[in-house]
Amino acid sequence: MTAKVIDGKQIAEQTRAEAAAGALELKARTGVVPHLAAVLVGDDPASAVYVRNKQIACEKAGFKSTLHRLPATTTQSELLTLVHSLNANPAVHGILVQLPLPKGLDTTLILDAVSPAKDVDGFHPENVGLLQQGRPRFLPCTPAGVMRMLKVSGLETSGKHAVVVGRSDIVGKPMAALLSQKGADATVTLCHSRTQDIGAFCRAADILVAAIGIPQFVKGDMVKPGAVVIDVGINRVGDKLVGDVDYGPASQIASAITPVPGGVGPMTIAMLLQNTLAAAVALSAAGS
Repeated sequence: MTAKVIDGKQIAEQTRAEAAAGALELKARTGVVPHLAAVLVGDDPASAVYVRNKQIACEKAGFKSTLHRLPATTTQSELLTLVHSLNANPAVHGILVQLPLPKGLDTTLILDAVSPAKDVDGFHPENVGLLQQGRPRFLPCTPAGVMRMLKVSGLETSGKHAVVVGRSDIVGKPMAALLSQKGADATVTLCHSRTQDIGAFCRAADILVAAIGIPQFVKGDMVKPGAVVIDVGINRVGDKLVGDVDYGPASQIASAITPVPGGVGPMTIAMLLQNTLAAAVALSAAGS
């Protein structure tokens, strides 16, 4: 068996086109242009690339994008002052604080300072709580992208055993929450670095989501024949980008699989646009 490749680039392109159409409709109806403000602290090269890609996606979709670039020497107080000013600015609909922040800055404190109504990453505890209750304001971008990929690809989740490998607040935990929500209806196992015999759990998965941040952690013999394998990881090994799944062997066992690159990655930015549009719609309605 050779797995069907789930084309994240194509699905992301469709998703971005939907966001662009929504932005056009909002502007025609209200004059409001969705506006994403990104905050980049320090000079981490990877973070700079990520932010630039988000800006380009915004511009292509007809959104406004503003970058607030601060030096690595920025104090906690200075960063909080900027976040509070963006919260208070009615022309800004979404706020994105690019992670990781330089040492000395309290990431939790900064993310908690972002207005929940503008928290388009879905990191604020209020938004996390709403997600857990099944009434989300914003869906965390990467897990939401995975759910969109499964739906567009016609891959059923209801009644399936989904195993999520990795318990991060950004991917693993919200991924498990989304898969177990009413409507998705999967039975979910959340594995992590302290899980004993993690391979046994993986081999029992109808849907296997790898988000543990270890290059090629999931080997071919950890995949159930016919399983759907979603690889969230992106790791640089030498001059190559690889996922958390050993793609070659796994692709011969799975029924469907996401590649790295070109799988989940493009969906994250596409869902960020969807969240920014939703924020703009909600805030413009509240202000009218």
